Amino acid sequence: MVIQWSDEDNCFVVFLPDFKYEMQPITHGETYEEALKNGQEVLQLIIEEYQEDGKIVPQPKTFVFA
Repeated sequence: MVIQWSDEDNCFVVFLPDFKYEMQPITHGETYEEALKNGQEVLQLIIEEYQEDGKIVPQPKTFVFA
């Protein structure tokens, strides 16, 4: 999950880069904490949908910052 401030939207936006076929940003929040909570809820819903549809849930990628 990637959360960043958007000046254009005047809120924190949430991206789920491992789910590249879902519309991004996936959700948002007025505060970082709200965006995180919303992101976790959407992630859970997407995982449940993938499982119900028999889709393979992508393995999380590791980002290395140098």
